[in-house]
Amino acid sequence: MTITKTILKLTSLLILLIMLACKNTSSEHSSPDITIFHAGSLSVPFKELADSFKIEHPGFNPKMESSGSVDAARKITDLDKNCDLIAVADYLVIENLLIPDHTDWQYGFASNEMVIAYSDGSKNAAKITADNWYQLIQEEGVFIGRSDPNADPCGYRTIFMFKLAEKFYHMPGLAEKLTGLDNSVIRPKEVDLLSLLHSGNIDYLFIYKSVAIQHQLRFVELPDELNLSDPKLEEWYGQVSVKVRGKKPGDLTEIKGSSILYSFSIPENAENPEGALEFIRFVTDPEKGGKIFQKNGMKTIQFLDPRYQELAPDFTP
Repeated sequence: MTITKTILKLTSLLILLIMLACKNTSSEHSSPDITIFHAGSLSVPFKELADSFKIEHPGFNPKMESSGSVDAARKITDLDKNCDLIAVADYLVIENLLIPDHTDWQYGFASNEMVIAYSDGSKNAAKITADNWYQLIQEEGVFIGRSDPNADPCGYRTIFMFKLAEKFYHMPGLAEKLTGLDNSVIRPKEVDLLSLLHSGNIDYLFIYKSVAIQHQLRFVELPDELNLSDPKLEEWYGQVSVKVRGKKPGDLTEIKGSSILYSFSIPENAENPEGALEFIRFVTDPEKGGKIFQKNGMKTIQFLDPRYQELAPDFTP
C-alpha cells in the first residue's frame, strides 16, 4: 500500500511537472499583443497590414481597436488606457491632445481626400456633380451623413469643405446652411454611416476617397480647393477653421483647415513599444505597407516634422 501511494504521488508530481513545462513552453511561444488604436478610416488597410505582418512576424499579435481619431486619443488622455501604437487621420489630434504629456513625437505616413459617396438608390444620383452637390443636398427628401466633428477628423473636415465651398463658389452663408441642415445624420465616425448608405437611410455621405474605394461606393470627386488633398493649397485651406472639444471638459480648441495627413506615435504608456516599432517598420516599408495603402486608395507619405527629428525612434530595420 505504501509503495502504491508513493508511486501515485510520484506520478502526480510527474504530471504536474509536465503540465508546468508545457505551460512555460506555451508562454515562451505566445504572441505578445501589440495594442493599436486607429482611425476608423484605417480599418480595412490596417486589418490587411496586421494579417500580413503576422505572417512575417509570428512572434507578435496586433490587436486593433477602431474609433474616431479624437476618441482614440481620449482613450489615452481621459480613460488612461494602455496603447502601444496610435494611428490617427489628422496629425493635429496627436499635436493637440497627446504632445507633450503622452508622447513627444509623431510621424506622418499617408494622405487622403474628401469625396461625396452615394449609391445607385440615392435620390438624384444621376444628377449630382462637382458643380451642383451643395444645391442638391439641400433638396427636400435628400438625407446626408457626416461624422461628429468632436470625435472624428472627417467630421470637422466636412465642415472645412462647407466653409471652403462658400468661398470657392462665392456664396455667403452657404456653410451655415449646409452645417445646419435638418436632413443630416451624424455618427461618431464616418464608417459608422456606411450601413445607412447601403440601406438607403441616407443618400449621400461625406467621407474619405479611400473608404469609398474600399467599399466599392460611387462617389463625386471635388476640386482640390475643397477636398483637402493638396499640400500646395495649405494657405487656402488655412483660411477656415472650426472649434471642437478641447483637452478638458468644457474647453474648445480651434482647428485650422489643412491638407489631410495621417500620423502615428508610440505613447509613453505603451506596454510593448518594441512590437509597435516592428509594426511601424512594416507599415512604412514601401514594398509592404506602402503597397497595401495604395491598393486601398491611400497615398503614402514619409514625413517627420523637424521638431521631432531627435525624439522619434529610428524606423530603419
